[in-house]
Amino acid sequence: MIAPHGGKLINRITESPEAEAKLRDEAKGLRRLTLTGRELNDLGLIGNGALSPLTGFMTRTDYGPVVTSMRLENGLPWSIPVVLAVSRDEAPVAGTRAALYDGEGSLRGIIDVEDVFEYDKLDEARNVYRTEEEKHPGVAAVFARKDVLVGGPVSLLPTQNDPESLTPAQTRAEFERRGWKTIVGFQTRNPVHRAHEYIQKCALETVDGLLLHPLVGETKSDDIPAEVRMRCYRALLENYYPADRVLLSTLPAAMRYAGPREAIFHAMMRKNHGCTHFIVGRDHAGVGNYYGTYDAQKLFDEFTPAELGITPLKFENSFYCRRCLSMASRKTCSHDPENHVALSGTQVRAMLRAGQLPPPEFSRPEVAQILIEASRETASA
Repeated sequence: MIAPHGGKLINRITESPEAEAKLRDEAKGLRRLTLTGRELNDLGLIGNGALSPLTGFMTRTDYGPVVTSMRLENGLPWSIPVVLAVSRDEAPVAGTRAALYDGEGSLRGIIDVEDVFEYDKLDEARNVYRTEEEKHPGVAAVFARKDVLVGGPVSLLPTQNDPESLTPAQTRAEFERRGWKTIVGFQTRNPVHRAHEYIQKCALETVDGLLLHPLVGETKSDDIPAEVRMRCYRALLENYYPADRVLLSTLPAAMRYAGPREAIFHAMMRKNHGCTHFIVGRDHAGVGNYYGTYDAQKLFDEFTPAELGITPLKFENSFYCRRCLSMASRKTCSHDPENHVALSGTQVRAMLRAGQLPPPEFSRPEVAQILIEASRETASA
């Protein structure tokens, strides 16, 4: 099976009742830090190895090169900063330990504080998001972040596992049980429509299995809720996919909307889950008009295949062609755009609010019906 990024699958979760009791006892005497939703998402992914080789939040020796050159201090490709921010007043001292809590006051773990440092938010926005505009949700999150970063390895308490969210160790075990040697990962924060289905099935022609891996961490307020999306995925898989070729599991990661850089980040997480291939479509992880249609695909070319260790599968924008009478892309269809079934997100949302099913060439009716019902529930709430 493919090696995790960096060669070792990290586990920072305490594994015995004795270790858990010791951590809880020590935390009582430590400085208390309360994490944001995004930081909690990252903390959990550090703990279970999805962010391997990270063992904790980044120190300046990793943060700096990641921001400027998309590499960790040791040269390993890494495209998104993973950081813990605090105010100057609450900042711990390097060389000490601090207790990590969620917003409800529950202890989540302890951090060994190796570094405490200030950083340039504008520089991070320009490099990671390619813009300083605060209407970009990723940039807004950076500017809203506190002014001091705390870096160091973490030790976490075990938490109640969501049965729909398999850890990297669990997906790898399932792939091995199924006998899959080549696995393609698909990242999504939206319900899957026919174009997505088409590229997934094209990929399935060349690999053993598909990991349908929807992101269910912190997203924009106008994104479709995770629970609704999961109902859509189940309906799609039950009716249109071979059950023995697909594994559905959620990824509790926060969206950055960082476009090309986030595509690399998403690929690394799927590599850690055991994927050998990763689908990169149009405007991957983009928002608004900040990134070119295929900028994410181009960014993969800046790294060697050996460095990344996972193969990107690059797909053109796909559509249904009324002349071809099939799904297609510009690589396979010569007909003019007026023959293509293409709907904007705005058009689809308007149809759903009106209780209208989008054309079957665009969306499977089972999926559209779930979205219509969810839209009605939201309107009546």
